[in-house]
Amino acid sequence: MSVVASGSPSATATTRPSTAGPSATGPSTGTAARPGGPGTAGGSGQGRSTVDWRIRFGALSLIWGFSFLFIKLGTDGFAPLYVSFGRVFFGALVLVAILAVKRQRLPRGARTWGHLAVAALLLNALPFSLFAYAELTISSTLAGICNATTPLWGMVLSLVALSEDRPTRRRFAGLGLGFIGVLTVLGAWQGFDGQDPTGTLLALIASLSYAIGWIYVRRTLSDTGNSHLSMSGAQLLLATAQLAVVAPVFSPLPTSFPVVPVLAIVALGALGTGLAFLFQYGLVAEVGPTTATMTTYFIPVIATAAGVALLDERLTWNTPVGALIVLAGAALTQGGSRAKASRRPAADAVPEPTRRPAQQHPGK
Repeated sequence: MSVVASGSPSATATTRPSTAGPSATGPSTGTAARPGGPGTAGGSGQGRSTVDWRIRFGALSLIWGFSFLFIKLGTDGFAPLYVSFGRVFFGALVLVAILAVKRQRLPRGARTWGHLAVAALLLNALPFSLFAYAELTISSTLAGICNATTPLWGMVLSLVALSEDRPTRRRFAGLGLGFIGVLTVLGAWQGFDGQDPTGTLLALIASLSYAIGWIYVRRTLSDTGNSHLSMSGAQLLLATAQLAVVAPVFSPLPTSFPVVPVLAIVALGALGTGLAFLFQYGLVAEVGPTTATMTTYFIPVIATAAGVALLDERLTWNTPVGALIVLAGAALTQGGSRAKASRRPAADAVPEPTRRPAQQHPGK
């Protein structure tokens, strides 16, 4: 989930989460432990909320955790690309409306918009669509757990792409533990029986896309001088434009609009991709990114509970056990970073909610 991801936020204390998200997340637009939208620390324009941060923390965890259920419900009535389109469209509406109320402008400059277009693809349009396609054949529970692998992907990529990150034994141990967790979730000892390999692969690629997107945002959009809100709104607008062009090419236009799938997509966009952005940044400003991105560890738990309770999805012992192992590995990869940029906030990425540790970027 960019922060605006499907519920995939993940950022370490050295970086600032973004709007994506689970990325799902998507899915979401988000930051590292679950990644979000780019911008500088200054200019967010948000004061301390009157609502206790613990309440907002719980609400954010629930929103991102339920994102995978909303995706599943959305695909019951619409093609995956239209589920993703609706998600970024309603998310963009929320952020643009808030921009208007706060009288903030969208960013300027062709270079910034060019980088934002790439970020929109990697942190929104692509992972959101991959998660939607994946949930045609796998459970929302499994999709939520795959989203939790984003920090693991991020660690591997950061060792190659981010020179300030140095490998440590702790982080390598976390990577190995996370890999064991994925194999446990999939039931590797029984030949992955009962799991659709294509759907699972799509969900894992979506999580990889979040990790790539966070690193791209960190390297290209960290110092634009624009607010988080402005950059994230622009990113979601670009993702909306991208899917508006692609969706009709690969899927016929919808001819009916069943109530439940429509409501699920509206909730997925307005709450999981739009409102979640505001919650995430408010928490980061108040309690810091380390505490704020602890939502990463609640998302797969909530996604699993929602899938089992509301969608009657089958749950075997290895799924929750493997998920706990994945989360333990992700926690280890977020520690021990020797990054020296801890004093300077990093850029955000708008997913899903999934969307990375401090060593990475964003992220939702």
